[in-house]
Amino acid sequence: MSRSPSFAGVILAAGESARMGTDKALLPWPPQVAGQPASNDTFLSAAIRSLTLATDFVTVVVGQNEAALAPLVYASGAATVTNPDPSRGQFSSLQVGLHEVLNRGRDAAVITLVDRPPVGATTIGILRAAFEAAEPNIWAVVPEFSGEHGHPYLAGRELIEAFLQAPPTASARDIEHRLQQHIQYVTVGDPLVVLNVNTPEEYAALLEKTAI
Repeated sequence: MSRSPSFAGVILAAGESARMGTDKALLPWPPQVAGQPASNDTFLSAAIRSLTLATDFVTVVVGQNEAALAPLVYASGAATVTNPDPSRGQFSSLQVGLHEVLNRGRDAAVITLVDRPPVGATTIGILRAAFEAAEPNIWAVVPEFSGEHGHPYLAGRELIEAFLQAPPTASARDIEHRLQQHIQYVTVGDPLVVLNVNTPEEYAALLEKTAI
């Protein structure tokens, strides 16, 4: 049985990036390619662009960094929604973003974090096709690479409601594990789905590995 949900994109970007020392949303991406002009793109603008291809709109959840991120978000064709208290943790930002998804009349979301280079359009296409072809008892599709689960993942209305009914101190991972019978894991060939960049050293290593 197939379904055709209306997707929104949600990017969680309200964190303080304490270990990085600078806002990870503004890290330059992709790396400089020899012989090509320098790009002004960042993790955030690249993530917005990747989700725009597969969603009706993209919402970026911001916190105290709203003033710094808003111009980039708007220039990239997305919108912001503010977590008034990001200190409650990342799950509270997820709830803020999902409230916006429902408020704007969508019933599914492609959810990702800003602290990683965005995955390719092919990967998102694979995940979306799997979600649309899934049985009704499947509430989410999560990418898997080398046995690890990652982002972006696709959440339908049922999982969105489960997230919103939980306390802000809850964990998306714990809820996912509790509802595992409703989660479909899809193996993809894109290592970026499981890559986190939290420190300057990790970012430097990523640039060295991907630069040409």
